This record gives sequence, C-alpha cells and structure tokens, in this order.
Amino acid sequence: MPSPFDVSILGLNYPPEPTGVAPYTGALAVGLTQKGHKVTTHVAHPHYPDWTIRRGYGQWTRVEHLDGVEVRRRLHYVPRSPRGISRLVSELSFGFRLVAARWGRPQVIIAVSPSLFGTALAALRLQLTVRRPPFIVWVQDLYTLGLSETAEGGRLARTITRWVESLTLRAADRVVVIHQSFANFVTQELGVAESRVAVVRNWTHLPKSKPIDVAASKTVLGWPQGVKLAVHTGNMGAKQGLENIVDAARAADKRGAPLHFILVGEGSERRGLEERARGISRLTFVDPLGDEEYRLALGAADILVVNERPGVSAMAVPSKLTSYFDAGRPVVAATDLGGITASEIAAAGAGTVVPAGDPEALLDAVLRVIANPTMAAQLGLNGRRYRDSMLGQEAAIERWASLIDEIGAATRPRMSRRSSRPRTHS
Repeated sequence: MPSPFDVSILGLNYPPEPTGVAPYTGALAVGLTQKGHKVTTHVAHPHYPDWTIRRGYGQWTRVEHLDGVEVRRRLHYVPRSPRGISRLVSELSFGFRLVAARWGRPQVIIAVSPSLFGTALAALRLQLTVRRPPFIVWVQDLYTLGLSETAEGGRLARTITRWVESLTLRAADRVVVIHQSFANFVTQELGVAESRVAVVRNWTHLPKSKPIDVAASKTVLGWPQGVKLAVHTGNMGAKQGLENIVDAARAADKRGAPLHFILVGEGSERRGLEERARGISRLTFVDPLGDEEYRLALGAADILVVNERPGVSAMAVPSKLTSYFDAGRPVVAATDLGGITASEIAAAGAGTVVPAGDPEALLDAVLRVIANPTMAAQLGLNGRRYRDSMLGQEAAIERWASLIDEIGAATRPRMSRRSSRPRTHS
C-alpha cells in the first residue's frame, strides 16, 4: 500500500447535517482515514437544510475529532433565505474564513463545490502559494447550469458565475464529478481538460441492510396505517419545486384517493409550502430524521417520490436516489423527461417518470404503481440491484483513494527536496 498522505478537505457542509452534500463529505473523510491517511476537514457549523446554526454550535472556531477525523469548524454568515445576494455573501464569508485559516502543510487538498465561491477563494490562495499541494475540486452541483435552469439571477450574474466556475475548475489538478453528464459539461462548456476529469458516483450513505417491513415501519414512526404512503425526503428548497406535491395531495383529497403524501425534511421553502397546504388532509410534514429513523421512513413508504422544479434537468443528481434505491421501494419522479434524474431511474429500472410541474400526472403515476403490487415489487428490486452493482460506498472510496495516491505522489519529490535543503542561519 502507498504511504499515507496528509489530506485537507474544504467544504461548507459536514455531519451531523443529515442530508445534501454533508453525508458524502463525511463518509469520504472517514473512509480515507480508515485507509491510513491523516484527514483534516475545514468546514462550517451544521446549518443545513434548515439554514440556522444547530444548537450548541456557533463558536468563531471549533475543533472536534469525529471518527478519527480532525474537524475544524468556522463560523460564517448563514442567511435565513439563501437566495441571490444573501447566498453569495454566505459563500464568500466562508471562503474568506478559509483564506485566513491555517491549513498546516497538507499534501493533497480537496475542495467541495458547493460552495463554489468558497472554493474559488481557496483556489486563489493556492495559486499564490509557492510549491502548492495538488488541488482536487469535487463537483456536486454545477452552478452555471443551476442559474440557467432555476431562472435565478440576471445575465450578468450568470456570466460572472460561469467565469468563476470555469476558472476555478481549470485551476484544479483534478476535477471529480458525480455523473458522466457533469463530465461532459465541464469539458465541453467550462474548458476543463478531459484528462483532468474523473467520474466517481455518489453512494448511499446508509449501510447495506435487509429490506424493512412496511407495516412495522409505519407503526414505529406513528405514520398512517391502512393507507398507501408516498414519501418525499430531503431538502425543501427552490429547485425541488415541492408545490407540485402539495397540489397532488390536494388533488388526492378531491378524488378521495387511498393515498397519503409525506414530506420529510427542512429547507428555505418549507414555511411557504405549509401555508400552501392548509386544509389538505392527505399531506403531512415531518422534521428531518436521524439515520435510523430515516431508514424506517424509507421502509414505511409504499412509493418514494422525487420532485424537481420545471426546467431543472442537468444541474444536479438528487442524492436521495441512492438511498431510495437501497430501500427497495418503487420510485415515482416528477422531473424533466430528458434530464439526469429521469435517465438514472431508467438505468436502474426502478420507477416511473412524469413531467415536472404536473400534479395530476404525478398523482396518476403514484396510483398506477400502488394499484399493481407485482410491478411495484419488481421496481423496488431493480433499484436495490442497481444500488448493489453501481452505487456501493466501498468502490467509491477505493476510487478516491487511488486518485489521491496518484496525484499525491507528485508531492513526494517536493517534500524530499525541501527537507534535504541545508539550513542557513542569519
């Protein structure tokens, strides 16, 4: 086995945040530690997806040791409504904390995007560093596509974001993306050399287990019995477009459908969604769950739902899909029919897809699946098989370890030259 490296991971999100990028960053840090590397993470205080700093955190600087990883947290600006300028200021405030921080002498640095602008400032610092260590950017979301698909920001904002994203990724020694379509975009649209891009798929952050009984899970959670449950989990933000599920639940009320929708999670749009849902009896909001309860929530679902705002097709791969497939439940997705989410579900053979922004179509699809138990069981089984063959954590961490061994080896000669240089005294 190659000699271990001193690895620093720079990222806005980290456990105990339960959803989004944090579980992947945490799993990577722990996985590399278990392979013998010394890992230090430079991250923010837990604040996602509810966009408020978790109780007990919030110190200017806080150092923890979690599962063998040194976690250095830094306070940054957390907006209540993370959109537009407030989101930019939040990322920049984290980036400036990174620039001012002491990183020690890492031999490999991994920066996670999001946050793009925090990563950009870190890249700028590295460009000004003599004999800088190899720099990897891990792309979980593409900001250029995101602004275009969510119609946020004007032309100037999109132009600046594209320039920053392209410059930042081209400054990296390696760009790791989570899907081949991302690789195509960063090479063809953002100018990153193909030889510098690697695809490492996200994985389910839940350990492999046997499928969970639906009725037993509903009992433990206290969820409705005697009715089919369609469950959506994760962030309740703008790009999820969850008004579509609220309206589908309203349509289920009107039809008297034997169905209940459950939205699990938190986010900047939750309050507005709850207002929109007033008077709907077939919809329940549930706060974010820990890993054990989250697994039960997936097990309690008869249908697992993915929902995306109309126009969102290529900016991100929903991280929830990996856990959905692991649960062995059929998936119904309301999304762009030609987008990444639709292609991923088709590749897995794990569900059905309907156009985004059509609540009646979403409701019809859910009812069709629950009316055919044999088909539902087969879709769930297909997802489970896809998870086992394509989305395993061990394979992903091993791929990361190989990348670090490959790119980190370039630091050895530099370190040797530095250590062998004779000292002078003034």
